[in-house]
Amino acid sequence: MQHSHDDPDANEPLIGRSSSSLSREDADTNNQPAYTLSFRDASPVIRFLTCSAGISGLLFGFDTGVISSTLVSIGSDLSNRPLTTPDKALVTAITSLLALISAPTTGFFADRFGRKSVILVPAILFTVGAITQSLANYVWTMAAGRALVGAAVGVASGAVPLYITELAPAELRGRLVTVQSLFITGGQVVAYLIGWIFASWPSGWRWMVGLGAFPALVQLGLMFWMPETPRWLLQTGQDEKARAVLNKVYANVPKAERNVLVQGVLSSVQDELREENKTGSKGNFHDTAQALIGIPGNRRALIIACMLQGLQQLCGFNSLMYFSATIFALVGFTSPIGTSLSVALTNFVFTLVAFAFIDTVGRRNILLRSIPFMVFGLLACASAFLFINVGDSQIVDDSGAGIWSIVLLLSMVFYVAAYAVGLGTVPWQQSELFPLRVRSVGSGLATSTNWSSNFVVGMSFLPLMNYLGPSTTFTLYALVCVVGWIVIYKIYPETAGLELEGISQLLKDGWSVTESIEGFHERRKRVELEDRQRVFST
Repeated sequence: MQHSHDDPDANEPLIGRSSSSLSREDADTNNQPAYTLSFRDASPVIRFLTCSAGISGLLFGFDTGVISSTLVSIGSDLSNRPLTTPDKALVTAITSLLALISAPTTGFFADRFGRKSVILVPAILFTVGAITQSLANYVWTMAAGRALVGAAVGVASGAVPLYITELAPAELRGRLVTVQSLFITGGQVVAYLIGWIFASWPSGWRWMVGLGAFPALVQLGLMFWMPETPRWLLQTGQDEKARAVLNKVYANVPKAERNVLVQGVLSSVQDELREENKTGSKGNFHDTAQALIGIPGNRRALIIACMLQGLQQLCGFNSLMYFSATIFALVGFTSPIGTSLSVALTNFVFTLVAFAFIDTVGRRNILLRSIPFMVFGLLACASAFLFINVGDSQIVDDSGAGIWSIVLLLSMVFYVAAYAVGLGTVPWQQSELFPLRVRSVGSGLATSTNWSSNFVVGMSFLPLMNYLGPSTTFTLYALVCVVGWIVIYKIYPETAGLELEGISQLLKDGWSVTESIEGFHERRKRVELEDRQRVFST
Protein backbone atom coordinates (compact mmCIF):
# COMPACT_ATOMS: atom_id res chain seq x y z
CA MET A 1 0.00 0.00 0.00
CA GLN A 2 1.48 3.33 -1.04
CA HIS A 3 0.55 6.36 1.04
CA SER A 4 -0.22 9.76 -0.36
CA HIS A 5 2.42 12.38 0.28
CA ASP A 6 -0.38 14.93 0.64
CA ASP A 7 -1.53 13.40 3.92
CA PRO A 8 1.15 13.92 6.58
CA ASP A 9 -0.57 11.45 8.88
CA ALA A 10 -1.05 8.67 6.37
CA ASN A 11 1.30 6.29 8.14
CA GLU A 12 -0.07 6.92 11.63
CA PRO A 13 -1.55 4.05 13.64
CA LEU A 14 -5.22 4.17 14.53
CA ILE A 15 -4.88 6.73 17.29
CA GLY A 16 -1.28 7.56 16.64
CA ARG A 17 -2.03 10.76 14.79
CA SER A 18 -1.28 13.59 17.15
CA SER A 19 -4.48 14.67 18.80
CA SER A 20 -2.95 18.02 19.50
CA SER A 21 -2.11 18.34 15.80
CA LEU A 22 -5.66 17.47 14.87
CA SER A 23 -7.17 19.99 17.22
CA ARG A 24 -4.85 22.76 16.10
CA GLU A 25 -5.75 22.20 12.47
CA ASP A 26 -9.43 22.39 13.34
CA ALA A 27 -8.79 25.40 15.55
CA ASP A 28 -7.42 27.21 12.53
CA THR A 29 -10.58 26.59 10.51
CA ASN A 30 -13.31 26.53 13.15
CA ASN A 31 -11.91 29.01 15.68
CA GLN A 32 -11.85 26.25 18.30
CA PRO A 33 -9.17 26.23 21.01
CA ALA A 34 -6.35 23.75 20.62
CA TYR A 35 -6.58 20.72 22.89
CA THR A 36 -3.42 18.88 23.97
CA LEU A 37 -3.87 15.49 25.62
CA SER A 38 -2.15 14.69 28.92
CA PHE A 39 -2.11 11.45 30.88
CA ARG A 40 -5.12 12.54 32.92
CA ASP A 41 -7.09 12.44 29.65
CA ALA A 42 -6.61 8.66 29.48
CA SER A 43 -10.17 7.38 29.91
CA PRO A 44 -11.12 4.50 32.23
CA VAL A 45 -11.71 2.41 29.11
CA ILE A 46 -8.21 2.85 27.68
CA ARG A 47 -6.73 2.14 31.12
CA PHE A 48 -8.88 -0.97 31.51
CA LEU A 49 -8.02 -2.26 28.04
CA THR A 50 -4.31 -1.57 28.51
CA CYS A 51 -4.27 -3.44 31.81
CA SER A 52 -6.42 -6.31 30.51
CA ALA A 53 -4.10 -6.84 27.56
CA GLY A 54 -1.13 -6.31 29.88
CA ILE A 55 -2.01 -9.46 31.85
CA SER A 56 -0.19 -11.29 29.05
CA GLY A 57 2.89 -9.31 30.11
CA LEU A 58 2.29 -10.36 33.72
CA LEU A 59 2.27 -14.00 32.62
CA PHE A 60 5.36 -13.37 30.48
CA GLY A 61 7.22 -12.03 33.52
CA PHE A 62 5.86 -14.67 35.87
CA ASP A 63 6.98 -17.57 33.69
CA THR A 64 10.39 -15.95 33.18
CA GLY A 65 10.90 -15.49 36.91
CA VAL A 66 9.30 -18.63 38.31
CA ILE A 67 11.65 -21.01 36.51
CA SER A 68 14.56 -19.68 38.58
CA SER A 69 12.88 -20.68 41.85
CA THR A 70 11.66 -23.93 40.31
CA LEU A 71 15.15 -25.05 39.29
CA VAL A 72 16.36 -24.63 42.87
CA SER A 73 13.37 -26.41 44.45
CA ILE A 74 12.66 -29.24 42.03
CA GLY A 75 15.18 -31.69 43.50
CA SER A 76 14.68 -35.24 42.16
CA ASP A 77 10.95 -34.91 41.47
CA LEU A 78 11.41 -35.20 37.70
CA SER A 79 12.51 -38.54 36.24
CA ASN A 80 13.55 -39.65 39.77
CA ARG A 81 16.96 -37.98 39.56
CA PRO A 82 18.53 -34.57 40.15
CA LEU A 83 18.39 -32.19 37.20
CA THR A 84 21.56 -32.07 35.13
CA THR A 85 22.95 -28.93 33.52
CA PRO A 86 21.53 -30.00 30.10
CA ASP A 87 18.15 -30.59 31.78
CA LYS A 88 18.13 -27.06 33.20
CA ALA A 89 19.26 -25.59 29.88
CA LEU A 90 16.49 -27.46 28.04
CA VAL A 91 13.73 -26.45 30.44
CA THR A 92 14.70 -22.79 30.25
CA ALA A 93 15.72 -22.48 26.60
CA ILE A 94 12.73 -24.33 25.10
CA THR A 95 10.53 -21.44 26.21
CA SER A 96 12.60 -19.04 24.15
CA LEU A 97 12.72 -21.44 21.21
CA LEU A 98 8.92 -21.75 20.99
CA ALA A 99 8.57 -18.00 21.48
CA LEU A 100 10.96 -17.54 18.57
CA ILE A 101 8.86 -19.87 16.40
CA SER A 102 5.50 -18.33 17.31
CA ALA A 103 6.46 -14.62 17.32
CA PRO A 104 6.69 -14.16 13.52
CA THR A 105 3.14 -15.46 13.08
CA THR A 106 1.63 -12.68 15.19
CA GLY A 107 1.40 -10.05 12.46
CA PHE A 108 -0.25 -12.37 9.94
CA PHE A 109 -2.88 -13.70 12.34
CA ALA A 110 -3.53 -10.26 13.86
CA ASP A 111 -4.35 -8.86 10.42
CA ARG A 112 -6.48 -11.85 9.47
CA PHE A 113 -8.41 -12.58 12.68
CA GLY A 114 -8.08 -9.38 14.70
CA ARG A 115 -5.84 -8.15 17.51
CA LYS A 116 -8.17 -9.31 20.29
CA SER A 117 -8.40 -12.83 18.87
CA VAL A 118 -4.63 -13.16 18.82
CA ILE A 119 -4.42 -12.14 22.49
CA LEU A 120 -6.98 -14.85 23.29
CA VAL A 121 -4.70 -17.64 22.01
CA PRO A 122 -1.81 -17.09 24.47
CA ALA A 123 -4.27 -16.82 27.36
CA ILE A 124 -5.39 -20.38 26.56
CA LEU A 125 -1.81 -21.60 26.06
CA PHE A 126 -0.67 -20.03 29.35
CA THR A 127 -3.43 -21.91 31.18
CA VAL A 128 -2.69 -25.31 29.62
CA GLY A 129 1.07 -24.82 29.97
CA ALA A 130 0.85 -23.97 33.67
CA ILE A 131 -1.30 -27.03 34.40
CA THR A 132 1.02 -29.29 32.37
CA GLN A 133 4.08 -28.11 34.32
CA SER A 134 2.39 -28.55 37.69
CA LEU A 135 1.48 -32.18 36.89
CA ALA A 136 4.83 -33.12 35.32
CA ASN A 137 6.71 -36.18 36.58
CA TYR A 138 9.36 -36.31 33.86
CA VAL A 139 11.78 -33.81 32.38
CA TRP A 140 10.16 -34.14 28.94
CA THR A 141 6.70 -33.36 30.38
CA MET A 142 8.07 -30.28 32.12
CA ALA A 143 9.72 -29.25 28.85
CA ALA A 144 6.39 -29.70 27.03
CA GLY A 145 4.66 -27.38 29.50
CA ARG A 146 7.44 -24.83 29.11
CA ALA A 147 7.08 -25.12 25.32
CA LEU A 148 3.37 -24.23 25.53
CA VAL A 149 4.23 -21.24 27.70
CA GLY A 150 6.92 -20.23 25.21
CA ALA A 151 4.46 -20.29 22.32
CA ALA A 152 2.12 -18.11 24.39
CA VAL A 153 4.86 -15.64 25.27
CA GLY A 154 5.98 -15.32 21.65
CA VAL A 155 2.50 -14.42 20.42
CA ALA A 156 1.67 -12.16 23.38
CA SER A 157 4.93 -10.20 23.18
CA GLY A 158 3.99 -9.05 19.68
CA ALA A 159 0.21 -8.83 19.96
CA VAL A 160 -0.06 -6.80 23.17
CA PRO A 161 2.08 -3.81 22.05
CA LEU A 162 0.22 -3.84 18.73
CA TYR A 163 -3.16 -3.80 20.48
CA ILE A 164 -2.16 -0.98 22.84
CA THR A 165 -0.50 1.04 20.07
CA GLU A 166 -3.69 1.02 18.00
CA LEU A 167 -5.71 2.27 20.97
CA ALA A 168 -3.35 4.85 22.49
CA PRO A 169 -3.32 8.56 21.55
CA ALA A 170 0.09 9.71 20.31
CA GLU A 171 0.92 11.73 23.44
CA LEU A 172 0.25 8.71 25.65
CA ARG A 173 1.59 5.94 23.44
CA GLY A 174 5.04 5.64 24.99
CA ARG A 175 3.77 5.37 28.54
CA LEU A 176 0.88 3.06 27.71
CA VAL A 177 3.12 0.65 25.80
CA THR A 178 5.48 0.75 28.79
CA VAL A 179 2.62 -0.59 30.91
CA GLN A 180 3.39 -3.96 29.34
CA SER A 181 6.94 -3.73 30.71
CA LEU A 182 5.52 -2.85 34.13
CA PHE A 183 3.37 -5.97 34.01
CA ILE A 184 6.36 -8.08 32.93
CA THR A 185 8.53 -6.87 35.80
CA GLY A 186 5.61 -7.07 38.21
CA GLY A 187 5.08 -10.68 37.12
CA GLN A 188 8.70 -11.43 37.94
CA VAL A 189 8.25 -9.99 41.43
CA VAL A 190 5.14 -12.13 41.96
CA ALA A 191 7.06 -15.19 40.72
CA TYR A 192 9.85 -14.70 43.23
CA LEU A 193 7.40 -14.04 46.06
CA ILE A 194 5.59 -17.28 45.25
CA GLY A 195 8.92 -19.06 44.95
CA TRP A 196 10.00 -17.78 48.36
CA ILE A 197 6.68 -18.82 49.95
CA PHE A 198 6.58 -22.33 48.49
CA ALA A 199 10.32 -23.12 48.56
CA SER A 200 10.06 -25.08 51.83
CA TRP A 201 6.86 -26.94 50.90
CA PRO A 202 7.05 -30.58 49.77
CA SER A 203 6.77 -30.40 45.97
CA GLY A 204 6.18 -26.67 46.39
CA TRP A 205 7.54 -26.08 42.90
CA ARG A 206 4.31 -27.54 41.51
CA TRP A 207 2.37 -24.71 43.15
CA MET A 208 4.92 -22.21 41.81
CA VAL A 209 4.29 -23.12 38.18
CA GLY A 210 0.62 -24.10 38.55
CA LEU A 211 -0.49 -20.76 39.95
CA GLY A 212 0.38 -19.22 36.58
CA ALA A 213 -2.96 -20.53 35.32
CA PHE A 214 -4.91 -18.12 37.56
CA PRO A 215 -4.11 -14.78 35.83
CA ALA A 216 -4.55 -16.47 32.45
CA LEU A 217 -8.07 -17.52 33.44
CA VAL A 218 -8.76 -13.97 34.65
CA GLN A 219 -7.69 -12.60 31.27
CA LEU A 220 -9.92 -15.10 29.49
CA GLY A 221 -12.85 -13.73 31.49
CA LEU A 222 -11.94 -10.11 30.70
CA MET A 223 -11.80 -10.86 26.98
CA PHE A 224 -15.59 -10.60 26.86
CA TRP A 225 -15.31 -6.85 27.57
CA MET A 226 -12.31 -6.16 25.31
CA PRO A 227 -13.28 -4.79 21.88
CA GLU A 228 -11.30 -5.14 18.70
CA THR A 229 -9.17 -2.12 17.88
CA PRO A 230 -10.96 0.56 15.85
CA ARG A 231 -8.47 0.24 13.00
CA TRP A 232 -9.22 -3.46 12.54
CA LEU A 233 -12.95 -2.72 12.76
CA LEU A 234 -12.62 -0.11 10.02
CA GLN A 235 -10.65 -2.53 7.84
CA THR A 236 -13.50 -5.03 8.11
CA GLY A 237 -16.21 -2.45 7.37
CA GLN A 238 -17.51 -2.05 10.94
CA ASP A 239 -17.35 1.75 11.00
CA GLU A 240 -19.96 2.39 13.68
CA LYS A 241 -18.33 -0.06 16.08
CA ALA A 242 -15.03 1.71 15.47
CA ARG A 243 -16.63 5.08 16.25
CA ALA A 244 -18.12 3.68 19.48
CA VAL A 245 -14.72 2.39 20.64
CA LEU A 246 -13.05 5.71 19.85
CA ASN A 247 -15.66 7.64 21.81
CA LYS A 248 -14.91 5.44 24.82
CA VAL A 249 -11.16 5.88 24.39
CA TYR A 250 -11.56 9.68 24.38
CA ALA A 251 -14.31 9.73 27.02
CA ASN A 252 -12.35 12.08 29.32
CA VAL A 253 -11.95 14.70 26.59
CA PRO A 254 -14.61 17.48 26.47
CA LYS A 255 -17.35 16.58 23.98
CA ALA A 256 -16.59 19.20 21.34
CA GLU A 257 -12.89 18.29 21.19
CA ARG A 258 -13.72 14.58 21.42
CA ASN A 259 -15.89 14.80 18.30
CA VAL A 260 -13.05 16.48 16.43
CA LEU A 261 -10.54 13.86 17.56
CA VAL A 262 -12.77 10.89 16.77
CA GLN A 263 -13.75 12.18 13.34
CA GLY A 264 -10.13 12.99 12.58
CA VAL A 265 -9.03 9.45 13.39
CA LEU A 266 -11.87 7.91 11.38
CA SER A 267 -11.10 10.11 8.37
CA SER A 268 -7.38 9.38 8.58
CA VAL A 269 -7.83 5.60 8.64
CA GLN A 270 -10.51 5.66 5.93
CA ASP A 271 -8.19 7.73 3.71
CA GLU A 272 -5.50 5.10 4.17
CA LEU A 273 -7.90 2.29 3.32
CA ARG A 274 -9.06 4.12 0.18
CA GLU A 275 -5.46 4.71 -0.86
CA GLU A 276 -4.69 1.03 -0.39
CA ASN A 277 -7.65 0.03 -2.54
CA LYS A 278 -6.65 2.59 -5.17
CA THR A 279 -3.13 1.22 -5.56
CA GLY A 280 -4.41 -2.33 -5.95
CA SER A 281 -2.02 -3.60 -3.32
CA LYS A 282 -3.04 -7.04 -2.14
CA GLY A 283 -1.44 -6.48 1.23
CA ASN A 284 -0.19 -10.08 1.29
CA PHE A 285 2.86 -11.22 3.21
CA HIS A 286 5.13 -11.34 0.14
CA ASP A 287 4.37 -7.76 -0.92
CA THR A 288 4.74 -6.51 2.65
CA ALA A 289 8.05 -8.30 3.19
CA GLN A 290 9.34 -6.95 -0.12
CA ALA A 291 8.43 -3.40 0.93
CA LEU A 292 10.08 -3.91 4.32
CA ILE A 293 13.40 -5.02 2.85
CA GLY A 294 13.36 -3.15 -0.46
CA ILE A 295 12.57 0.39 0.75
CA PRO A 296 15.65 1.97 2.42
CA GLY A 297 13.72 3.77 5.17
CA ASN A 298 11.87 0.60 6.14
CA ARG A 299 15.11 -1.35 6.08
CA ARG A 300 16.74 1.15 8.44
CA ALA A 301 13.77 0.87 10.79
CA LEU A 302 14.14 -2.92 10.77
CA ILE A 303 17.86 -2.71 11.52
CA ILE A 304 17.25 -0.40 14.49
CA ALA A 305 14.39 -2.47 15.89
CA CYS A 306 16.26 -5.77 15.55
CA MET A 307 19.43 -4.25 16.98
CA LEU A 308 17.62 -3.00 20.07
CA GLN A 309 15.75 -6.26 20.63
CA GLY A 310 18.91 -8.32 20.16
CA LEU A 311 20.87 -6.11 22.54
CA GLN A 312 18.10 -6.39 25.15
CA GLN A 313 18.83 -10.13 25.39
CA LEU A 314 22.52 -10.42 24.52
CA CYS A 315 23.43 -8.10 27.40
CA GLY A 316 22.70 -11.12 29.62
CA PHE A 317 19.82 -9.79 31.67
CA ASN A 318 17.54 -12.79 31.35
CA SER A 319 20.39 -15.02 32.47
CA LEU A 320 19.97 -13.35 35.84
CA MET A 321 16.20 -13.82 35.78
CA TYR A 322 16.40 -17.48 34.73
CA PHE A 323 19.32 -18.45 36.93
CA SER A 324 19.57 -15.83 39.68
CA ALA A 325 18.52 -18.23 42.44
CA THR A 326 21.08 -20.75 41.14
CA ILE A 327 23.80 -18.07 41.07
CA PHE A 328 23.12 -16.93 44.61
CA ALA A 329 23.00 -20.54 45.83
CA LEU A 330 26.39 -21.18 44.22
CA VAL A 331 28.01 -18.26 46.02
CA GLY A 332 26.58 -19.32 49.37
CA PHE A 333 23.49 -17.24 50.14
CA THR A 334 21.31 -19.14 52.60
CA SER A 335 18.09 -17.83 51.00
CA PRO A 336 18.85 -17.59 47.26
CA ILE A 337 15.21 -17.25 46.21
CA GLY A 338 14.64 -14.43 48.69
CA THR A 339 17.79 -12.74 47.45
CA SER A 340 16.58 -13.08 43.85
CA LEU A 341 13.42 -11.25 44.93
CA SER A 342 15.53 -8.14 45.53
CA VAL A 343 16.65 -8.31 41.89
CA ALA A 344 13.06 -8.56 40.65
CA LEU A 345 11.87 -5.73 42.91
CA THR A 346 14.65 -3.50 41.59
CA ASN A 347 13.59 -4.29 38.03
CA PHE A 348 9.98 -3.35 38.77
CA VAL A 349 10.77 -0.11 40.64
CA PHE A 350 13.11 1.21 37.96
CA THR A 351 10.67 0.29 35.20
CA LEU A 352 8.38 2.78 36.94
CA VAL A 353 11.15 5.34 36.42
CA ALA A 354 11.16 4.53 32.71
CA PHE A 355 7.37 4.85 32.66
CA ALA A 356 7.64 8.35 34.10
CA PHE A 357 10.33 9.67 31.75
CA ILE A 358 10.25 7.75 28.47
CA ASP A 359 8.27 10.46 26.65
CA THR A 360 10.07 13.44 28.20
CA VAL A 361 13.73 12.40 28.41
CA GLY A 362 13.61 10.51 25.13
CA ARG A 363 14.28 6.93 24.03
CA ARG A 364 17.80 7.48 22.69
CA ASN A 365 18.83 9.65 25.63
CA ILE A 366 17.67 7.07 28.18
CA LEU A 367 19.67 4.31 26.48
CA LEU A 368 22.87 6.33 26.13
CA ARG A 369 22.73 7.29 29.80
CA SER A 370 21.75 3.91 31.26
CA ILE A 371 23.99 1.48 29.34
CA PRO A 372 27.27 2.79 30.87
CA PHE A 373 25.82 2.01 34.31
CA MET A 374 25.00 -1.50 33.08
CA VAL A 375 28.62 -1.94 32.00
CA PHE A 376 29.83 -0.80 35.42
CA GLY A 377 27.49 -3.25 37.18
CA LEU A 378 28.59 -6.18 35.00
CA LEU A 379 32.29 -5.44 35.51
CA ALA A 380 31.69 -5.16 39.26
CA CYS A 381 30.02 -8.60 39.17
CA ALA A 382 32.99 -9.99 37.25
CA SER A 383 35.39 -8.53 39.82
CA ALA A 384 33.41 -9.93 42.75
CA PHE A 385 33.48 -13.43 41.25
CA LEU A 386 37.29 -13.30 41.22
CA PHE A 387 37.20 -13.47 45.01
CA ILE A 388 34.47 -16.12 45.31
CA ASN A 389 35.07 -19.85 45.07
CA VAL A 390 31.80 -20.84 43.45
CA GLY A 391 30.19 -23.75 45.27
CA ASP A 392 32.63 -23.62 48.20
CA SER A 393 30.54 -23.58 51.36
CA GLN A 394 33.43 -22.01 53.25
CA ILE A 395 32.80 -18.61 51.67
CA VAL A 396 29.93 -18.02 54.08
CA ASP A 397 29.37 -18.47 57.77
CA ASP A 398 26.21 -19.23 59.72
CA SER A 399 25.24 -15.55 59.83
CA GLY A 400 24.98 -15.10 56.07
CA ALA A 401 26.98 -14.30 52.99
CA GLY A 402 30.57 -13.08 52.88
CA ILE A 403 31.59 -9.59 51.86
CA TRP A 404 32.22 -10.43 48.20
CA SER A 405 28.88 -12.17 47.93
CA ILE A 406 27.26 -8.95 49.16
CA VAL A 407 29.28 -6.99 46.58
CA LEU A 408 27.98 -9.40 43.93
CA LEU A 409 24.38 -8.87 45.01
CA LEU A 410 24.72 -5.08 45.05
CA SER A 411 26.41 -5.11 41.63
CA MET A 412 23.60 -7.20 40.15
CA VAL A 413 20.99 -4.87 41.64
CA PHE A 414 22.84 -1.87 40.19
CA TYR A 415 22.98 -3.52 36.76
CA VAL A 416 19.29 -4.47 36.87
CA ALA A 417 18.29 -0.90 37.81
CA ALA A 418 20.13 0.51 34.80
CA TYR A 419 18.69 -2.17 32.53
CA ALA A 420 15.11 -1.54 33.67
CA VAL A 421 15.32 2.18 32.93
CA GLY A 422 16.64 1.69 29.39
CA LEU A 423 17.06 -1.59 27.56
CA GLY A 424 14.26 -3.28 29.46
CA THR A 425 11.71 -0.80 28.11
CA VAL A 426 12.81 1.12 25.01
CA PRO A 427 13.04 -1.81 22.53
CA TRP A 428 9.32 -2.53 23.01
CA GLN A 429 8.56 0.84 21.42
CA GLN A 430 9.53 -0.88 18.15
CA SER A 431 6.18 -0.40 16.39
CA GLU A 432 6.68 3.37 16.18
CA LEU A 433 9.67 2.89 13.89
CA PHE A 434 7.66 1.31 11.06
CA PRO A 435 5.12 2.85 8.68
CA LEU A 436 1.66 1.31 8.77
CA ARG A 437 2.08 -0.93 5.74
CA VAL A 438 4.98 -2.91 7.23
CA ARG A 439 4.35 -2.40 10.93
CA SER A 440 3.05 -5.88 11.78
CA VAL A 441 5.71 -7.76 9.83
CA GLY A 442 8.54 -5.47 10.96
CA SER A 443 7.51 -5.73 14.60
CA GLY A 444 7.19 -9.49 14.26
CA LEU A 445 10.73 -9.81 12.92
CA ALA A 446 12.08 -7.57 15.68
CA THR A 447 10.29 -9.66 18.29
CA SER A 448 11.75 -12.80 16.69
CA THR A 449 15.21 -11.27 17.06
CA ASN A 450 14.49 -10.80 20.76
CA TRP A 451 13.54 -14.44 21.20
CA SER A 452 16.34 -15.87 19.07
CA SER A 453 18.82 -13.91 21.19
CA ASN A 454 17.00 -15.04 24.32
CA PHE A 455 17.34 -18.65 23.19
CA VAL A 456 21.08 -18.24 22.59
CA VAL A 457 21.58 -16.71 26.03
CA GLY A 458 19.44 -19.34 27.76
CA MET A 459 21.34 -22.21 26.13
CA SER A 460 24.80 -20.71 26.58
CA PHE A 461 24.76 -19.14 30.05
CA LEU A 462 25.37 -22.20 32.24
CA PRO A 463 27.94 -23.71 29.82
CA LEU A 464 29.74 -20.34 29.76
CA MET A 465 29.70 -20.24 33.57
CA ASN A 466 31.12 -23.78 33.67
CA TYR A 467 33.80 -23.49 30.99
CA LEU A 468 34.83 -19.81 30.99
CA GLY A 469 33.99 -19.01 34.58
CA PRO A 470 31.61 -16.36 35.92
CA SER A 471 34.11 -13.48 35.73
CA THR A 472 34.77 -13.98 32.02
CA THR A 473 31.06 -14.53 31.32
CA PHE A 474 30.01 -11.24 32.91
CA THR A 475 32.90 -9.43 31.22
CA LEU A 476 31.65 -10.77 27.88
CA TYR A 477 28.19 -9.32 28.56
CA ALA A 478 29.81 -5.98 29.43
CA LEU A 479 31.61 -5.94 26.06
CA VAL A 480 28.30 -6.59 24.28
CA CYS A 481 26.84 -3.55 26.06
CA VAL A 482 29.78 -1.37 24.98
CA VAL A 483 29.34 -2.38 21.34
CA GLY A 484 25.59 -1.79 21.64
CA TRP A 485 26.14 1.71 23.04
CA ILE A 486 28.35 2.62 20.07
CA VAL A 487 25.79 1.36 17.54
CA ILE A 488 22.94 3.23 19.29
CA TYR A 489 25.01 6.42 19.28
CA LYS A 490 25.66 6.07 15.55
CA ILE A 491 22.29 5.03 14.10
CA TYR A 492 19.39 5.43 16.57
CA PRO A 493 17.53 8.73 16.10
CA GLU A 494 15.45 10.29 18.87
CA THR A 495 11.78 9.45 18.22
CA ALA A 496 10.06 10.65 21.41
CA GLY A 497 7.15 12.96 20.67
CA LEU A 498 7.54 12.53 16.92
CA GLU A 499 4.63 11.53 14.72
CA LEU A 500 4.97 8.12 13.12
CA GLU A 501 4.94 9.68 9.65
CA GLY A 502 7.74 11.93 10.85
CA ILE A 503 9.78 8.91 11.91
CA SER A 504 9.28 7.35 8.48
CA GLN A 505 10.44 10.57 6.82
CA LEU A 506 13.35 10.80 9.27
CA LEU A 507 14.68 7.40 8.20
CA LYS A 508 13.86 7.85 4.51
CA ASP A 509 17.21 9.30 3.40
CA GLY A 510 19.52 8.23 6.24
CA TRP A 511 19.78 7.68 9.99
CA SER A 512 19.25 11.44 10.64
CA VAL A 513 20.54 11.28 14.21
CA THR A 514 21.58 14.94 14.44
CA GLU A 515 18.33 16.21 12.93
CA SER A 516 16.29 14.06 15.29
CA ILE A 517 18.07 15.40 18.37
CA GLU A 518 17.53 19.00 17.27
CA GLY A 519 13.88 18.28 16.57
CA PHE A 520 13.42 16.63 19.95
CA HIS A 521 14.77 19.68 21.79
CA GLU A 522 12.47 21.94 19.79
CA ARG A 523 9.46 19.77 20.61
CA ARG A 524 10.31 19.76 24.31
CA LYS A 525 10.59 23.55 24.35
CA ARG A 526 7.20 23.83 22.65
CA VAL A 527 5.56 21.46 25.15
CA GLU A 528 7.08 23.31 28.11
CA LEU A 529 5.81 26.61 26.71
CA GLU A 530 2.30 25.18 26.30
CA ASP A 531 2.41 23.82 29.86
CA ARG A 532 3.34 27.25 31.23
CA GLN A 533 0.57 28.90 29.22
CA ARG A 534 -1.93 26.36 30.54
CA VAL A 535 -0.87 27.07 34.13
CA PHE A 536 -1.19 30.83 33.66
CA SER A 537 -4.59 30.46 31.98
CA THR A 538 -5.94 28.55 34.98
